Amino acid sequence: MEKISSENPSIEKTKFIKSKGLKDKPHNYCPGCGHGIVHRLVAEVVEELGIREKVIAVAPVGCAVFAYDYWNFDVTEAPHGRPPAVATGIKRILPENFVFTYQGDGDLAAIGAAELIHAANRSENITIIFVNNTVYGMTSGQMAPTTLLGQKTLTTPHGREVLRDGYPIKVCELISVLDGARYVARGSVTTPKNVLTTKSYIKKAFLNQIENKGFSIVEILSMCPAGLDMEPLETMEWVDKELIKYFPLGVVKDV
Repeated sequence: MEKISSENPSIEKTKFIKSKGLKDKPHNYCPGCGHGIVHRLVAEVVEELGIREKVIAVAPVGCAVFAYDYWNFDVTEAPHGRPPAVATGIKRILPENFVFTYQGDGDLAAIGAAELIHAANRSENITIIFVNNTVYGMTSGQMAPTTLLGQKTLTTPHGREVLRDGYPIKVCELISVLDGARYVARGSVTTPKNVLTTKSYIKKAFLNQIENKGFSIVEILSMCPAGLDMEPLETMEWVDKELIKYFPLGVVKDV
């Protein structure tokens, strides 16, 4: 908590209070990584909705796996790409609990694409938090399903090519055509305005589950300076100038 003193030293104004949904522990993400911001947003929404004692999060392999070190609520681990399947099982056995997954683009859109699509198609009453930084961050920045055309990665040193690699997958647009998908939105964490808007998307998605409305997913465009081989500020500018062009922000579907 930070307090701002006024001219009168006896008067203090509270500026910020860390959410009880976060542990008092420094994280080990790379400088400039967006995961810490997303963790905070999720924790704040959980606390504001009063569901911390009922939450069960599911984290897979990848940078997302560290989530259970920082959230102050129950988090279980799933094999690579399988969080929607694990979350489905947990929610069906414990329907009174609040269950969400926390996944990266390599996990969710590559090896986990089938689990995602079928969970959405069945309208499982779970929530997906999908962090899209266009690369496999933990393993040094290989091409992911969301890597942009022409984007250089560890496995596309000359840029992603359509004939060889196909097109970047627009997950929100893909999921939105399924009848079972109830709420689909895409935000980012590059500016204060975008952070606040993204928090509102997360809150709406969480409320949908509480109200038993079915499947919701929030995609969040994020920075990965290490995987993108950029300085932190340069990465934020790249997300705003390039990534948002292909993955436009906003609510894609709201039933």
